[in-house]
Amino acid sequence: MKNKKMVRNTISSLVLQGTIIICGFVLPRAILQYFGSEINGLVNSITQFLTVIAFLELGVGTVVQSSLYQPLAQRDYDIQSKIYVSAQKFFYKLGQILLCYILFLIVAYPLISGNKFSFLYTATLIIVMSISSFAQYYFGIVNSLLLMADQRGYIQYNIQTVTLILNTVCCVLMIVGGLSIHLVKLATSLLYLIRPIYLNWYVGRRYKINKKIKYDKEPIKQKWNGVAQHIATIILDGTDTIVLTAFSNLSSVSIYSVYYLVISGIKQLFNAITNGIQALLGDLYARNDKKKLMQVFELTEWTVHTFTVLIMGCVAFLITPFVQVYTTGLTDADYNQPLFGFVISVAYAVYCLRLPYHMMTKASGKYKETQNCYITSAIVNILVSVLFVNRYGIIGVAVGTLVAMLIQTVWLAHYNAKYIIDTSVNSFVKQILVDVVTISVASVISYKINISDMTYLMWLVMALKIFAIWSASIIIVNLLLYRERVFYIINKVFCLKF
Repeated sequence: MKNKKMVRNTISSLVLQGTIIICGFVLPRAILQYFGSEINGLVNSITQFLTVIAFLELGVGTVVQSSLYQPLAQRDYDIQSKIYVSAQKFFYKLGQILLCYILFLIVAYPLISGNKFSFLYTATLIIVMSISSFAQYYFGIVNSLLLMADQRGYIQYNIQTVTLILNTVCCVLMIVGGLSIHLVKLATSLLYLIRPIYLNWYVGRRYKINKKIKYDKEPIKQKWNGVAQHIATIILDGTDTIVLTAFSNLSSVSIYSVYYLVISGIKQLFNAITNGIQALLGDLYARNDKKKLMQVFELTEWTVHTFTVLIMGCVAFLITPFVQVYTTGLTDADYNQPLFGFVISVAYAVYCLRLPYHMMTKASGKYKETQNCYITSAIVNILVSVLFVNRYGIIGVAVGTLVAMLIQTVWLAHYNAKYIIDTSVNSFVKQILVDVVTISVASVISYKINISDMTYLMWLVMALKIFAIWSASIIIVNLLLYRERVFYIINKVFCLKF
């Protein structure tokens, strides 16, 4: 049953991420083509500033999800209800704070960004873009956390896929029809209200949650211990755009956002694959099934490292040529940034490599014990980005992300090996060495491929060549050093015996 849920979660999550990637290229391209880089930069900047409200969640969401693993496994409906009600109270308050933050943003944002748009233009855009954010925190997020903890994330993934497709079709038609960016973003906000409304109905029908239950003792034991993890996540996702808005210009934000379309799609793809696995790891940890936990984690670690090297290795070579094709005809900003494309690819490759250890920290509820790691990496990210942005621009903020992720990955891998999985850190070192060997071999061969001005078709041909090179390199290296795992995957996928 657990494996069926994990497969269902993984497939529906992959479908969602595939939809996000496709829609994520279609809609921004339409905005760039019909509104220009300045408005595209403005929209992305406001989006990031609205995302900052998640900072005030203070990691409570991840702790809520971790707290639900055990009562769900034991079918303890009273504890489930108490955790649900406690979390709901917190997010109601957060929704009220969001309203205050929006009012502040309306006044402060034009001063921070120094953009050329009028106060009324910017203020009304902030208001229409904030509607869905308010709905999420006011009555939607706790239902999502409950479904994720119960390995039923596919429910929300499916409704997200539907609303995303509807939104993209609707917005593109509105943009082509000549409607304003305000009406386009208002349509997005209203369509996204479908998500929390549906989840609220589903949870009410599926779970025995007593929303009137009383409690004397706080049911979420580590309610404030997820703060460091959460701060690090928000800083990782928001620092670059915010620093560019404050210290650079909206054209730089637009350039960053176009490259980040690719990176974000890959990042979310990896998150989608691991979301279902995290719930399984949390369930195994709650049941204290150490042998099975070790097996699942080791296979997860190897799989994430292998596919990170494959996907992000290809991205590092292909991202800038793709952006050049994607932005053909746009002359109001220089989107040809090969060094930035390489650095941001490496930075988020490290982000993906850290996922197994970050995921195990959340599954085991080790928030307080690892908080120094997240605090340190968050501070480093801010300092490096601010110090480097004036001299190196968008490359400077990418370097900040890279350094922070390197610190976090090594730290979490060490902690995981010593205190959670209880294994040797040598397995992590071996895995990194395998990654380095694979990258070195594939990179030397890939550099021989000529990269020049091209069409989508020419880019696709080049992409297939790069993918073939990296795939062959990974298979050969892993057959030599992780032979049994390669055959295990082949056996699972093709039902073959070795």
